[in-house]
Amino acid sequence: MDTKHCAVDGWVDAIPTPGRRSDTATFDLIVRPADIDTLADDAPDTVVSCTSGDPRITHALLTGIQPGDLLRVTGTLVQPQVPGEDAHLTVDGLEVLDTALIPVLSDMVIDRYADYVVIFDGDHDQVPVFTASGRWVGLADNPDAIATLIDIDERVNGGDA
Repeated sequence: MDTKHCAVDGWVDAIPTPGRRSDTATFDLIVRPADIDTLADDAPDTVVSCTSGDPRITHALLTGIQPGDLLRVTGTLVQPQVPGEDAHLTVDGLEVLDTALIPVLSDMVIDRYADYVVIFDGDHDQVPVFTASGRWVGLADNPDAIATLIDIDERVNGGDA
């Protein structure tokens, strides 16, 4: 097995998700080749599957990282044993180099906040909040009130864990 400690810069492809264990998070990082100008326009990007077990990094990934954010991650890279599979990086350091633009909501969008799911509707200020398992949490008056509603649910019900 070929492993190497390295730093990788890339864009987050999708919202990071909780890992198999409750203290981990997983996400895919899209990495462009350093010599992109010399490659053909249709040259593929590299996908690096990332996992973190550090509680601070896991918290940052699940609460603050969005698709399109440019990250520098450091950790142990394991090359795939089968050609065509993604490389895997166990992250022990995370730096946000640039954030994605905030999307303008014109349609219904579902987003995830760790163990919670919210539904944004561009035509309404109120935001329905559920747990990932589907339990109703409540209706936030506006997007800024989501965190308060989740905090109350965590204190009253202990979350969805």
